[in-house]
Amino acid sequence: MGSGSIRRAAGALFRGVLSASREKPGTFTDVPTTSCASTASPDPTDLTAAAAPTAPAVLSATAGHAARSGFRLRTAAALAVSGLVASPLLAGTAYADPKAPAPPAKMSQIGGDRLGAPGVQVAPKPGAPKLPGPDTLTARSWIVSDAETGKVLAAKNPHWRLAPASTLKMLFADTVLPKFPKNQKHTVKPADLAGMGIGSSLVGIKENLSYTVHDLWLGVFLRSGNDAVHTLSSMNGGTKATVAQMQQRAKELNATDTHVVTPDGYDAPGQVSSAYDLSLFARAGLQNADFREYCSTASAQFPGDKGKGGKRASFGIQNTNRLLSGDFDMKPYPGIAGVKNGSTTNAGSTFTGVAQRGDRKLLVTVMHPEKREHNEGYREAAKLLDWGFAAADKVEPVGRLVGPRSEDDGTGAVGPKDKKGAQDNNQASLDSSGGSGGAWTAVGVAGGTLALLGAVAFAVHRRRPLPERVRGRRAGK
Repeated sequence: MGSGSIRRAAGALFRGVLSASREKPGTFTDVPTTSCASTASPDPTDLTAAAAPTAPAVLSATAGHAARSGFRLRTAAALAVSGLVASPLLAGTAYADPKAPAPPAKMSQIGGDRLGAPGVQVAPKPGAPKLPGPDTLTARSWIVSDAETGKVLAAKNPHWRLAPASTLKMLFADTVLPKFPKNQKHTVKPADLAGMGIGSSLVGIKENLSYTVHDLWLGVFLRSGNDAVHTLSSMNGGTKATVAQMQQRAKELNATDTHVVTPDGYDAPGQVSSAYDLSLFARAGLQNADFREYCSTASAQFPGDKGKGGKRASFGIQNTNRLLSGDFDMKPYPGIAGVKNGSTTNAGSTFTGVAQRGDRKLLVTVMHPEKREHNEGYREAAKLLDWGFAAADKVEPVGRLVGPRSEDDGTGAVGPKDKKGAQDNNQASLDSSGGSGGAWTAVGVAGGTLALLGAVAFAVHRRRPLPERVRGRRAGK
């Protein structure tokens, strides 16, 4: 199979191990690392922060990956054993942190007054299903909304500014993805990989080898690869320029809770976003066909080293969004089509997902569940999606996802003098069926590969509908 081609997901691929004794504040913990170095020439035996093992079989999986990657089997075995010892699966009963911080008393009111109030906001009509309680939904912040109309069905502290982890890559993609054709090739220089944080999640990009832009974006979305993000940032004029462009894009999207410090979402002082803003980034990105392709791809082949005769090998990569690719303890969510997951020390688990059931398309964002169970962020997101699909016509919206500044002059940015007008604009938008996002149409992706996973992708345009069915493309084409 060629570089970037889709293949059927076949259970859990190598997911890495967690070494609790070496984990440092700010490290990524959501996906496996190829290495943890912050320079372009890492020590291949040093794996400090990777995903927790998903089963005892991780030992053999790690050994196999280590052999392919040049790691010593003894090192890989030791890491796997230490990971099993540190695994949350073996750590006893899940619990919530009694010292969890309280949300601010006042937050942004963009999208509606109720979205700025702390606590759960929901307005059920008679016969509406009950929203899962706080023992089930433990996230500090969450929001579930209609992806097409932007109506917010329910939310909890949606404007609470929290560390976003790799979900910030949605804003990176929405900002940078349109700039380079997917068949453009780039030879990676050592400087491209400089500056990555310790424990960064990596796809396995190597210096002095060439990759297509398509390859790099698969690395960003499937493996949350900071090496792919830094390479694309280098192509885009450097990290500093990319961060400035991302901040400007956030401003254009009315994402005023977001402050960008790193393009990859790595923990950094002052780097924050919100469940509301992450939903805006997903909604904007999904209007790009390439964005939709990458975020809905379950597995692919990625270029490896050159072998004898100079021929490039390839290795399989799997999307770390467990509602899309599944896990040993979780099936793919029916109708899921992306978008992005993340996890860091400061952020906890973060996730934004989009799913379709019938004609209904919902967006959900979950940030920092307090319950510490394996795949907890995905479980809470799935419960919110289940509730949202059942309740969509049985609740009054409590707010809306606003459009970009260029299209939406009723942002809900309520001030002392314009509160009445902003509320009128908000209600007018809620009463309409339009708004940024336009008409969404279900499509088949990757020749039916995702259909095997119960996933459905979207074709999205702001102003005009697409045909009822659009034939999907394989990721390598």
